[in-house]
Amino acid sequence: MKREVLINGKKRIVELVRTGDRWDCRIDGQPTGADVAEISPGVYSILLGGRSFEARVERRGPALEIELDARRMTAEVLDHRRRRRVHGHLEREGKQEIRAPMPGKVVRVLVAQGDSVEAGQGILVLEAMKMQNEVRSPKSGKVEILRVRQDQPVNAGDVLAEIG
Repeated sequence: MKREVLINGKKRIVELVRTGDRWDCRIDGQPTGADVAEISPGVYSILLGGRSFEARVERRGPALEIELDARRMTAEVLDHRRRRRVHGHLEREGKQEIRAPMPGKVVRVLVAQGDSVEAGQGILVLEAMKMQNEVRSPKSGKVEILRVRQDQPVNAGDVLAEIG
């Protein structure tokens, strides 16, 4: 997959190719020579130039916060076909499914079916590995379908809600 990514404010072309549980990465067409493996949800082991790094990745709205060797950076995937800016927030267009980013348990549902929501508004709280993560709406709209309830276990990729 090839994407335009804003990394600390600088636009780059990032291409990722998955082979099993490993990733090959090119930045601006240049191979990085990095060997990347996800060792736990949101934690990656990276081998680059004979050196080993650990990267921690957290979603913050439309962006990713990345911590790499005590350095923090922000990355945001730019998809000009599917997003628009509304009130300063990058927002997806059209009907959107909200999927579980990881397996866990729904500990709180913050909206009801039929509620109106804003882009970035919390929809529910998912607990995974004793950490609670707020799952947010990718767009402003109406909660058309809410497929989960409190205390329900979910698998990674399960559809939690649909926003229209």
